[in-house]
Amino acid sequence: MKNTRVAALSLVIVVAIYGCGKSQSSDQGTNTPPASTYQDPAQYGTPYAGVPATKDIVMYEVNMKTYTPAGFQAVTTRLDSIKALGVNVVWLMPTYPIGVLKAVGSPYAVQDYNGVNASFGTLDDLRALVAKAHTLSMSVIFDWVADHTSWDNAWISNKAWYQQDASGNIIIPPGTNYTDVAALNYTNTDMRTAMIRAMKYWIFNANIDGYRCDFADNIPADFWTQALDTLSNIKTHKLIYLAEGTKGSEITAGFQLGYAFSYYSTIKGLFGGTQVPGDLFNTNTSELASLPSPGIKLRYITNHDDASSDGSTITEYGSKQGALAAFVAAAYMGGVPLIYDSQEVGYPNAINFFNNVAVDYTANPDMVAAYKKILAFRAAHEAVKTGALTPYTDNNVVVFEKTSGTDDVLILINIRNSVQTYNVPAALQNSTWKNGLATANVTLGSQYVLQPYSYLVLSK
Repeated sequence: MKNTRVAALSLVIVVAIYGCGKSQSSDQGTNTPPASTYQDPAQYGTPYAGVPATKDIVMYEVNMKTYTPAGFQAVTTRLDSIKALGVNVVWLMPTYPIGVLKAVGSPYAVQDYNGVNASFGTLDDLRALVAKAHTLSMSVIFDWVADHTSWDNAWISNKAWYQQDASGNIIIPPGTNYTDVAALNYTNTDMRTAMIRAMKYWIFNANIDGYRCDFADNIPADFWTQALDTLSNIKTHKLIYLAEGTKGSEITAGFQLGYAFSYYSTIKGLFGGTQVPGDLFNTNTSELASLPSPGIKLRYITNHDDASSDGSTITEYGSKQGALAAFVAAAYMGGVPLIYDSQEVGYPNAINFFNNVAVDYTANPDMVAAYKKILAFRAAHEAVKTGALTPYTDNNVVVFEKTSGTDDVLILINIRNSVQTYNVPAALQNSTWKNGLATANVTLGSQYVLQPYSYLVLSK
């Protein structure tokens, strides 16, 4: 929920009353009990043993409000289709009750960290979703909002748990326009303890497999160290930690994954005609170098923030084919790929994640088939996931080779909406490759012609 949320806020102020009506929960959690009586909840279900290694993750972000009806049961029904894409981790956008006081409908205004948003269903419905995902060999992570709460969260009665101005008034998060939320105070040890207990609650009470942590850069790194160390001591679970952050300190604190903000910005410029492939290679190198080992970047061509502020991938990347070409770059160059639901069916409009936006998940089966092929190739080739990268220079075609042991792949992506003739470098001329997305072999001569926004995926 980066600063693109400001744009979304302005879009929905006029429907704040509607958003308020979506926020009551029938599954309210209890306030954190005193330290002397606190006990971890009993484990619900059997912890999932199939959580993938970080390098093997293919993540799918679920916005419940794009389903009809919006809610857990509708998502559960679609899990087979999500799995069929090649996905092994499902990230659920916030499932908690939304605040009413000062509300604008944002799911990131959490009213109760231990509650379930009744408009999505019940705790049992949520548990059923997680259980079904596990039977399909998919992990489930929750979206965690540690920076702030709604103004009517029960924690607000503990004023010292919140940041205050010189007059003692609780404030909104500094540097933002998030008027619907109150900023938490990380100098308060009681608040930290309550936050960590709430995070533990869902691991035990819904059997989830980790967290995507919102606005992670705005939280002190020492809190993340404290929280993730505590969660990692739950030895029955292997947990995934994704930070919406870029500082690198999140990885040192214990996150395995961080956001690729710069890569997203560069790839948009690439398809928008303002940047060239060399810029993408430079961004890739600098992003990966910024991460302490063993951190990995989450790569994407859209997510809930960007689909709201920047519109459909069909618009961002010029066409259905352009969106697929952009995804090949994001999925193959480095890091792990993310699909935001609606992306794979080519939803043509912006999605304001404050509102219900019904998506036709039967649309564009050709795009769905293409995503499946792209991800199947990634799964089959260690070189794509961890191989050493060799870039080849061209102003209109992204070309790179990746190798890991005997595994060798070569990727060509036309980033222009016009036919491009690629001058094959001498090192690649007269080489024969398998077409990773088709059956015919490909022999490269001195030139190769690529149709608008087309891509060629090769292996030896």
